[in-house]
Amino acid sequence: MAHDVKSQLTTLLQQALASVAPTATETPIQLERPRDPTHGDWSTNLAMQLAKALKKNPREIANQLLAELPVSILVAKAEVAGAGFINFTLDARAKINVVRAVLTEGAAFGRSTAGGQQKVQVEFVSANPTGPLHVGHGRGAAYGASLSSLLSFAGWDVTREYYVNDAGRQMDILGLSTWLRYLDQHGQAVQFPPNAYQGDYVREMAKQMTVAHGAKFVRAAADVVAGTPGLPEAGRADDEAKQQRELHLDALIAKAKELLGGDWHYVHQHALNEQLEDCRDDLKEFGVEFEVWYSEKSLYDTGLVARCVALLEEKGHIYLQNGAKWFKSTAFGDEKDRVVQRENGLYTYFASDIAYHLNKFERGFDKVINIWGADHHGYIPRVTRDVAVV
Repeated sequence: MAHDVKSQLTTLLQQALASVAPTATETPIQLERPRDPTHGDWSTNLAMQLAKALKKNPREIANQLLAELPVSILVAKAEVAGAGFINFTLDARAKINVVRAVLTEGAAFGRSTAGGQQKVQVEFVSANPTGPLHVGHGRGAAYGASLSSLLSFAGWDVTREYYVNDAGRQMDILGLSTWLRYLDQHGQAVQFPPNAYQGDYVREMAKQMTVAHGAKFVRAAADVVAGTPGLPEAGRADDEAKQQRELHLDALIAKAKELLGGDWHYVHQHALNEQLEDCRDDLKEFGVEFEVWYSEKSLYDTGLVARCVALLEEKGHIYLQNGAKWFKSTAFGDEKDRVVQRENGLYTYFASDIAYHLNKFERGFDKVINIWGADHHGYIPRVTRDVAVV
């Protein structure tokens, strides 16, 4: 673009460089705004970069570059400063041209084709749909949406994606929590597990079930707790007590599935849909929208997780231990090997994460960008490494 001053200055310096140091024309030219405005509009340390290769004083090289710099109406003044910086002061007409371009192009000013319409996927927020979004999710939303807009403006074909963790135990816990609150509202109160979801939003989802279906999903409280292990004394925080609470919770989930039969799917899906709708509404109000909401469950339904683990087995990266399948991740720099399939046949989140990233590339994205929360910092080298193995 004619108003791209930095690009034009770079071209002038490249021409001077070709005359002064023809063997060093690949040297990257760095142009920065001086902190002190009295030092001009742009500054480069090119002469300092060349000093070692040319075995000359940087100021001497800077003066040689200035002598070879083509005349341009863009530059009002160019001078050597300090240890060998070259400072440029722009001609007023150059600044006026930029202002004119801004007024003419409006919102399109600065738009670029640098991305060449390459496909890039930006996955961000991706909070578990088990409760309301919090400030940390908002930070990720703002960052991801801004980056996506910048990439799109720079000529990339951007897909904004939210990965929905709609499979696994946490969603079962949310479904159970909603159902237990529903039973309570219908006079069939069951002691509410301390490790279930406690928020008022769960009570609200239970009320919505009543409005839509009345007492259809009510079961006797005695039947719900029959045969389930008891809870430890309140206040205990030892490992045994924690394990007892988890066993109690899992037993209640199993009992809910047994008593509700096919209706369990509705309860589970109701909780998921309500949370996703709230999430969408909050993000939309925040100015963030996604082209794709990708279901983790679909990775299992389509067999991709199983295929991914089978692929690792074919490559010799899986071994069996105590009935579970382990990925030899220590062979690739990880601190320990990772379970991909438990002895009960269930796949781990680690397995679905690898499958999800394999799926991203199978969908034809040229670049993939993950924006994760601070609690996921340890995942970065692990996932990068493991996807490369697959």
